[in-house]
Amino acid sequence: MAPEIRKKYILDTNILLHDPFAFLNFKEHDVVIPMTVLEELDVIKDRKKDVARDARIAIRALEEIMHDATPEQISEGVTLKQKTDNTEEKGNLSIFPDHQLTFHTSQLPGTANDNLIINTALHLQDVFAPNKVILVTKDINMRLKGKGAGLENVEDYKTDQLISDIKYLSQGHHQFKGDFWQQVSTCESESEGRDTSHTLARDIFPSTIFVNEYLHDEGNKFAAKITSHDENTVTIKDLGKERIMHRQAWGISPKNIDQAMALDALLDTDIDLVLLTGPAGSGKTLLALASALEMVIEKGIYERIIVTRNTPEIAESIGFLPGTEEEKMAPWLAAISDSLDFLHRNDECSESSMNYIMEKANIQFKSVNFMRGRSIQRSIVLLDECQNMTASQLKTIITRAGEGTKIICCGNLAQIDSNYLSPLTSGLTYIVERFKDFEGSATINIAGVMRSRLASFAEEHL
Repeated sequence: MAPEIRKKYILDTNILLHDPFAFLNFKEHDVVIPMTVLEELDVIKDRKKDVARDARIAIRALEEIMHDATPEQISEGVTLKQKTDNTEEKGNLSIFPDHQLTFHTSQLPGTANDNLIINTALHLQDVFAPNKVILVTKDINMRLKGKGAGLENVEDYKTDQLISDIKYLSQGHHQFKGDFWQQVSTCESESEGRDTSHTLARDIFPSTIFVNEYLHDEGNKFAAKITSHDENTVTIKDLGKERIMHRQAWGISPKNIDQAMALDALLDTDIDLVLLTGPAGSGKTLLALASALEMVIEKGIYERIIVTRNTPEIAESIGFLPGTEEEKMAPWLAAISDSLDFLHRNDECSESSMNYIMEKANIQFKSVNFMRGRSIQRSIVLLDECQNMTASQLKTIITRAGEGTKIICCGNLAQIDSNYLSPLTSGLTYIVERFKDFEGSATINIAGVMRSRLASFAEEHL
């Protein structure tokens, strides 16, 4: 690449914690790691937090690239090999000794690590002008400080952003205007037992469709699910809107078509991963728990229910709460307890019923931090509040699934609590896009708030 086109990317510490191999994703451009970043990684690697593992992985990955390099080569740049090494041009990775920089009036004062990293970017911007020097950080405030200090190019880490706007996120279902069957000219139908499939022409469907995407129209009869598609035809499984609206799980019936489609996916044993998105109060957790109880206790398809979620960073180690792992996780999984209480609210002795059901269904509350290395067999894993998890954290959970295990992920992208995640960079967004055309998964965005008219009004107007 011509020297005048080559770019320099300065990586902040949180980039390497988010993706320890991030420095491999900048193609033929140069990557600079300030010495301050290494010092921060060194401090973080010994913490009793899950993030320490990512720090250690990043340090080992950097050492593997540079272990044979001389000090001069490390300063000038060591050639990088990308994950998909199909180009002749390769970038360089270098360590910049920012502690040797002298303070200038144009730079930020003080010894704060963020300021040192921004000053490194300002220095390199002056040295390599007019070439682009770009500071990459997930810290929004640091991006603002960088721009305020005079950095021309400050960016978020976008390699794992699969969509440019959250409005393009797959909803998992599509509504046709009018009567669907009035738009069909040719149809080949086939029945097998109680199931009926139709093969239709491709041109009546939207330009982008996916396996296990649900379909319905404005009428009261048509509801279906795409089972396969090619360039010319689409095969759908006829579900019948009235039929799926009357399905039940543990005494719970859907209140709208979105919940009906979600319940169908949850009760389908051919679907191993169900992703439920939607606003607070739309019924995601309640439907997931009711379906899990139905399939474990009533049908005996699975042996247990494992409930987990990512704990807030202040409680990441879950060590400050007394009791067993399940007792420590209970405060963070109150939504599950509330849903379980709602399902048994009419029992004569609800507390005894809940205790009996938790024992009968073998419901276990687990911390996501302790799921690594496990192999989970014949279980339903209910992962709540997963909008606060990164793609790598969700991968940790999903790759634990053994034979006969179903994973249900629930999340609301409008309620992200993480300091470094947004709706576009959330792990939930990432896996929705990655799994949207996988035959073993289904995504349903449940619109509307069913909790109460107060909650519905608040969701719309606050």
